[in-house]
Amino acid sequence: MNYQTFESNQDLAAFIKCYWTLESPEEETPEKQTIVPDGCMEMIFHYGNLYKQYLNNGNSIIQPKCFVIGQLTQPLQIEPTGETGIFSVRFHPEGFLPFTTFPIKKMENTAVSLEKLFGKDGQEIEQLVLNANSTSERIKLIEKFLLDRLTDIEIIDRIVKSTVETIMTANGQFSVDELSKVTQVNRRQLLRKFSSAIGLSPKQLSRTIRLQSALKMLLNDQFSNLAELAYENDYYDQAHFIKEFKEFTGSTPKEFYGTHVKMSSLFYGTD
Repeated sequence: MNYQTFESNQDLAAFIKCYWTLESPEEETPEKQTIVPDGCMEMIFHYGNLYKQYLNNGNSIIQPKCFVIGQLTQPLQIEPTGETGIFSVRFHPEGFLPFTTFPIKKMENTAVSLEKLFGKDGQEIEQLVLNANSTSERIKLIEKFLLDRLTDIEIIDRIVKSTVETIMTANGQFSVDELSKVTQVNRRQLLRKFSSAIGLSPKQLSRTIRLQSALKMLLNDQFSNLAELAYENDYYDQAHFIKEFKEFTGSTPKEFYGTHVKMSSLFYGTD
């Protein structure tokens, strides 16, 4: 399994966290893989075989070949159907907003096709990226596409941007009331701004970022026991930590470490 990340150019760095690629051969016995919410939306291009996505009712669907996945509020279970070849744009939590008129909140836990988001332009960039011969060519194509759509760089509210930075710096350990005081914006207004720009509330994003911090410590063996891991990430106690961890990953910390460490260490352990 080969996972690589690439930086965006300076003109898009405020919106894009990174580009990444994932390639791996077809598995004789495909395994389910769990994608954990991380507060970022992704634009995915499958130039390899498609992935199966499992739904909450136990059924499954085949993901579109190219799509944007909205904010995750629960674990996403996927499974390869053959050889993997993925190119992805990972946006900052508020970074996708300037590129679409589609309501961000309606994309929650949903893979939305590029055609639905961008019409004919979406179909065209899909074919160009899929037919490209290298990652560098794909990056050039998607950067031109995104820069052409970037008509209003002021569309991201400065309050949202500064609040996201505060949440990230504090590893999600501020309450909404504390964030409201820091930003000097009332709670209701902050909730409204976050919902339209990010698709999550400040509390949801904070919980996601805090869990990500704990997950990285878990995957990098930076703890001696679960009580220490809970304390370091400002959970009320070990039981609270385990409850939150299971809500976001579908497993207890012990189960997750044993069964999901392979895929998750790529995305979360080395960021």
